[in-house]
Amino acid sequence: MYQIFICLYTAGVFIVSLFKEKARKMWKGERAAFKILRQKADPNARYAWFHASSLGEFEQGRPIMERLRREHPQYKILLTFFSPSGYEVRKNYEGADVICYLPLDTCFWARKFLDMVNIEVAFFIKYEFWWNYLRLLQCRNIPVYSVSSIFRPKQIFFRWYGHDYRRVLNCFTRFFVQNEASRQLLATLGITNVDITGDTRFDRVIQIKAQAMQLPVVEAFKHDSRVFIAGSSWLPDEEIFIRYFNSHPEWKMIIAPHLIGNDRIQQILSLLRCDAIRYTEATEHNVKNIRCLIIDCFGLLSSIYGYGDVTYIGGGFGVGIHNVLEAAVWGVPVIFGPNNQRFQEARDLLVSGGGHQIDCYEHFERIMDAYIADDSLRKMDGSKSANYVNSKAGATDRILSAVGL
Repeated sequence: MYQIFICLYTAGVFIVSLFKEKARKMWKGERAAFKILRQKADPNARYAWFHASSLGEFEQGRPIMERLRREHPQYKILLTFFSPSGYEVRKNYEGADVICYLPLDTCFWARKFLDMVNIEVAFFIKYEFWWNYLRLLQCRNIPVYSVSSIFRPKQIFFRWYGHDYRRVLNCFTRFFVQNEASRQLLATLGITNVDITGDTRFDRVIQIKAQAMQLPVVEAFKHDSRVFIAGSSWLPDEEIFIRYFNSHPEWKMIIAPHLIGNDRIQQILSLLRCDAIRYTEATEHNVKNIRCLIIDCFGLLSSIYGYGDVTYIGGGFGVGIHNVLEAAVWGVPVIFGPNNQRFQEARDLLVSGGGHQIDCYEHFERIMDAYIADDSLRKMDGSKSANYVNSKAGATDRILSAVGL
């Protein structure tokens, strides 16, 4: 059944690639993978293989990759992606020796892929369960680890119709899961080669904070004002917090929308009742008396959070919230919308008191009014955010120790 699904999926990707740019990149990238391996893979080298679906999973695997590269230089790093949103952003990442798409999981392509690289250990990040690759790794006695994985009852492995596919779980040498609930779910299937190590994203955001950029334009914008920072925001988010800050001129705003096209920037500008400037047009001089700074470029947000007094993470009124940890690590309160049930770190932040869920404008208003009236409350909630992140660090150490590296 799985093989039939992969064949149908392959045909589907090809058809969609005729019309969609993202699918076209994936289709071409998967076929270019073997050319990249022929050109860049050293047949005499020993490789540690990291596979990530997309950019988020890459960030989870990154602390392990960089530690392994630094402390075990006998291994070269092979990094593969499933999605263009990961590969296109990180195809020039200097922490890996070979970077390519993962060819589709057919018996033929999987065998050809593994024949071209001398892989000695493999790490599959979070949700990656490719039957043919994993079966062949097991047959070749190559240890393979599931890193920062998390399991839920609704996944196919725990449904009555998932009996055949759940056999893929037996191919892993060990699971490094995020929580006790995942360990218990795997135990119901008789899988006990499991360690609760936590999520490597906590190590990563601590690392990101330590490497944060100084941003003179943002420093000049902030000066001695209180600053509210909205990261990865969408229109439903902006309609709430912009409405509030339009009537609170004592605060400044930095808005980093999830999409930065001109139409999205114009949507934001149409809601504002104050002076605003785009980051790409701002200087240390012309930004000082502006109340709203709009980030219209990528790569700055994780550093920008360090200038905030209160943060908001977008997406909670749509498909789901974005990364709350990059803000929380800076010791600031984190506010987000209601669609956060699938995000363990957001749920944990709510319990810790460092995070707040809002469902409407009035709820946001109550939280911000409380922070403005009592600055010690704001600082206390910010400390709870930072303490939560720091308390969850160390997954990288635990994983590499268990692997024996």
